[in-house]
Amino acid sequence: MTELKNDRFLRALLKQPVDVTPVWMMRQAGRYLPEYRATRAKAGDFMSLCKNPELACEVTIQPLDRYPQLDAAILFSDILTIPDAMGLGLYFESGEGPRFRKVVNTLADIEALPVPDADKDLGYVMEAVRTIRRELNGRVPLIGFSGSPWTLATYMVEGGSSRDFRKSKAMLYDNPQAMHALLDKLARAVTAYLNGQIRAGAQAVQIFDSWGGALSAAAFQEFSLRYMRQIVDGLIREHEGRRVPVILFTKGGGLWLEAMAESGAEALGLDWTCDIGSARARVGAKVALQGNMDPSVLYAKPAAIRAEVARILAAYGEGSGHVFNLGHGITPEVDPAHAGAFFEAVHELSAAYHR
Repeated sequence: MTELKNDRFLRALLKQPVDVTPVWMMRQAGRYLPEYRATRAKAGDFMSLCKNPELACEVTIQPLDRYPQLDAAILFSDILTIPDAMGLGLYFESGEGPRFRKVVNTLADIEALPVPDADKDLGYVMEAVRTIRRELNGRVPLIGFSGSPWTLATYMVEGGSSRDFRKSKAMLYDNPQAMHALLDKLARAVTAYLNGQIRAGAQAVQIFDSWGGALSAAAFQEFSLRYMRQIVDGLIREHEGRRVPVILFTKGGGLWLEAMAESGAEALGLDWTCDIGSARARVGAKVALQGNMDPSVLYAKPAAIRAEVARILAAYGEGSGHVFNLGHGITPEVDPAHAGAFFEAVHELSAAYHR
């Protein structure tokens, strides 16, 4: 077991003292980086990149080489690996995002779905985790992740991305038995998948509930949060002599933070529509908070980025329990120098809040 040289990200998630606010960024390995685009071209296409452990490792580490301020690496993969391993045939249509060759329409379709074996059916992900841990050599912690059951279910029922979730919501209201059967199966698959990542070396895990905010308050509790709680209850929480923190991130979930704080997760991710100071007051000492700068701020000049970082740090206030991040992923058109200005500002301006 390699000693971790920089553990402030893990310490902040556990609300332990840190010297500066740790920072990482959703989609930090991505299309805004020319080195990523070169590796993706070498791989041939996105899924070939995801399924090649050496190349997945290469792109995971690229942002760390460019930005020494980063306090965590996140596994390079996709949230739709589980439905793909269930046999739905994931592919990417140019300009349209992810699509599935088979969709899930009925209870019979759901009952026929296998629960993937994390080590056999998703072994390329586990090998990527092991490879990244070895190459990181204790530099920073590695974050593993999965999509939430509700988010995965929407892609499986819609056949891809959706603006209105028409088919998913129709199933939810018309045939809740079928939707619950699908979500329960996905919760079991996600639990096994994240535990596989933890055993392979992930030191924290994040559940991306990208579409939880599309639900009503009652439906969110019943069809999203319930299954995220089920996952948290089933996760390995101690590994390699350390706590393995869990982060729940529901985009658009700012209305339900109190309920999410009771999930058993160590931290909640916030999108940019939520005031982080108000969120801290609402959840109290129960959980750490991650976020939550609007990714579009990175289109602005470095001085404006720095001012927004300062505002968010002041809103959170003194003490640990804050991991700085964007409120969603960085977009491909951002100038890499602006991301660098963001990371520098977080470390430089946050020291005053940790004395």
